[in-house]
Amino acid sequence: MVKVAIIGATGYTGLELIRLAENHPYLNISLITSRDKAGKSLKEVFNWSGKYANLIFKEPVIEKITNEVELAFLCVPSGEAQQFAYAFLKKGIKVIDFSADFRFKNVQVYETTYNLKHAYPELCEEAVYGLTEIFREEIKKADLVANPGCYPTSVLLPLIPLIKNELIEKEPIIIDSKSGTSGAGRKSENYYSFCEVNEDFKAYKIAAHRHTPEIEEKLSLFAGKKIKSVFTPHLLPLNRGIFSTIYVKFKTKIEEIHKFLKEFYKESPFIEVVPLGEIPRIAEVKGTNLCKIGIFEDKKREWGIIVSVIDNLIKGASGQAIQNFNLMFGFPEDTGLPKTPLFV
Repeated sequence: MVKVAIIGATGYTGLELIRLAENHPYLNISLITSRDKAGKSLKEVFNWSGKYANLIFKEPVIEKITNEVELAFLCVPSGEAQQFAYAFLKKGIKVIDFSADFRFKNVQVYETTYNLKHAYPELCEEAVYGLTEIFREEIKKADLVANPGCYPTSVLLPLIPLIKNELIEKEPIIIDSKSGTSGAGRKSENYYSFCEVNEDFKAYKIAAHRHTPEIEEKLSLFAGKKIKSVFTPHLLPLNRGIFSTIYVKFKTKIEEIHKFLKEFYKESPFIEVVPLGEIPRIAEVKGTNLCKIGIFEDKKREWGIIVSVIDNLIKGASGQAIQNFNLMFGFPEDTGLPKTPLFV
């Protein structure tokens, strides 16, 4: 049994980690932190009824944490994770970070994108990007894993194999993504309130979303050249789920693209390339660690169209983190992770 801490456990991703850990045979949450809820139990704050109901939130004091756990999940904002990660790693504690602090190899791009100064740029070189199916072998040996953003997860899983094996043109790449409101985190802003989101559909941060540089850096790594993309996110009136529609130029027949992706992911328990002509739905992955991918072609206009769907809180965050945890500690990759969707 591996003892872990969740730093910042009151947000959606922290709570999702706890929910998933309830059914994990080898992951034991021994400590959860919150500045606002310190001294209270999960049951008191969230009326939790699972096996962790009586777990008490503690102040996030690093010195009091390091002797209790083997790994820390950092569910704190970008900029705040740096100090935690540095301190834990110095004590020999592995880290899976949910922020953007260690996702970039190019620290200057991180600092420009997030308007933050990086205190430990050397750790960015050490960190492994936690896109499990692509960096599986590196994750097994990692002490610091940078969990990907939810949008990049949905986009990179279909694109990286195709870019790497030169089955699509490197430009243009147009990405149209939609996310449920939980992707914005637990916020009290009017923009994300029920009345503002319900029965509406809107784009946001057009040509300015922070996940664009993340997507481009990882695609460029496999393309052998700088990749530029157009990425536009939208807000769906849903709690959870991401639906990404990606427009590319195929370099071979659609049947070959489909066959290649199915073969590439045949040993990956959470990636399903659906039959040609079938359109994946958010409802089919809601509550699971699955990513479903559909391949289409507009022959008249010579465009390839790729559809990718995930649950942003699971495959896009906490589920992928546990998938990485499993690899880091030598457990089967799919241990404790759901594949059956929540249709209601």
